Amino acid sequence: MAVASQPVAPLTYCLSSGLTITTEGPIEPSARVFAASPTTPAPRGSRYAELLRVPALSAGWYVLPAGATDEQSPHGEDEIYYVVRGRARVRLGADDRPVEPGAVVYVPAGVEHRFHAIAEELVLLVVFAPAEGTAPRPC
Repeated sequence: MAVASQPVAPLTYCLSSGLTITTEGPIEPSARVFAASPTTPAPRGSRYAELLRVPALSAGWYVLPAGATDEQSPHGEDEIYYVVRGRARVRLGADDRPVEPGAVVYVPAGVEHRFHAIAEELVLLVVFAPAEGTAPRPC
């Protein structure tokens, strides 16, 4: 028997830093392993909320609404993105691939990368190693 899908109400996550992230639905409980308070407050309107920071790595939520433009620039750290929810494409240098829930994207330090063609709100868990902002950025 088919189950009728219910409309998903937007949810707002209020983080202890004062940052709020509004999503189109709940972030899956299995992804809440990192649901700690942010260690570094994000600027108002930021799409990234840091959840964990130690010298060797940092992790946070990166949320891009459908149709958004990802304006990030290359980082000095290696990155891993885990797609929790949503559908889009990711450009890594000259390579361009679709991403969907369950996808893992590895980005070596200094590689130009960008999510685009965001068809559904994209909720990503991102991990930087070492911690974001601690390695020199590429020129």
